[in-house]
Amino acid sequence: MHAANDSEINPDLLAHERTYHAFNMLLRWSMLGLASGLTLLTIGFATPIGFLGGLIISALVWIAGYYGLVRHEARQPLDPWAQGR
Repeated sequence: MHAANDSEINPDLLAHERTYHAFNMLLRWSMLGLASGLTLLTIGFATPIGFLGGLIISALVWIAGYYGLVRHEARQPLDPWAQGR
């Protein structure tokens, strides 16, 4: 339930929210690493572009994924009931 006053927040609930946020960020970083790695390996070995082209495209995938996945969530407030969440 949503507490009307910040002093009434259960410390266990706050710890759970922080753990959930950390786990969620770990998953996002893992997805980003897997997507970049698979892009590098696929383009590097399965196309005539080669390793250097795969590395460049993999870096572009990493940059796009960082802004789309990681940076967006890192700026979200921990409180799930906060305005704009």
